[in-house]
Amino acid sequence: MNRIKILIVEPAEVVVEGLSSFLGNQPRFAVLSPAFGTERLTERIVGAHPDVIVVNPTLVDNPGTLRDDAPQAAVVALVYQYVEPWRLKAYDAVIDIRMSRASIVETLADAVQNEQKAEIAGTEGTAYELSRRETDVLVLVAKGLTNKEIAEQLSVSVHTVISHRKNIMHKTGIKSVAGLTVYAMLNNLIDDTTLV
Repeated sequence: MNRIKILIVEPAEVVVEGLSSFLGNQPRFAVLSPAFGTERLTERIVGAHPDVIVVNPTLVDNPGTLRDDAPQAAVVALVYQYVEPWRLKAYDAVIDIRMSRASIVETLADAVQNEQKAEIAGTEGTAYELSRRETDVLVLVAKGLTNKEIAEQLSVSVHTVISHRKNIMHKTGIKSVAGLTVYAMLNNLIDDTTLV
């Protein structure tokens, strides 16, 4: 089994050391030498070919730039302070340092798995229909609910909501909330009177 290569991009040495130590003890992960800032980050990403980039979202204005450097990698936000929810929506997943070890491992593994599925689907050029649960998530996203609010309303974990959102984006090819809202309206999943 190939180990999942993880690159941590975080300026706080204590956070990097703790996360590296924890993840390095997991047999499915290989933790690469961390980056403590964004200087020469593109070169590091291109050279290392990580499967996951775990990054402090306050360091990067647009995680899409990281995807340009490593299109095969899942980009995961590492949160331990308040970060605006709109900023986190651009990431494939979010891990909070207050999460349990099992949740962090599951989130990272799922982010990689979803990225691999999306890559395969993209190479096949096949559009897939949304599942019933994905449709439910799409409608709530279009109504402006946060991942946490969606999770509470559907009685699922925030991680599950994030996975559904990523699947929706890959299936529809739409990356923005505004675009997903228009998609939902055009497919008669909602009407403009139900939007908040």
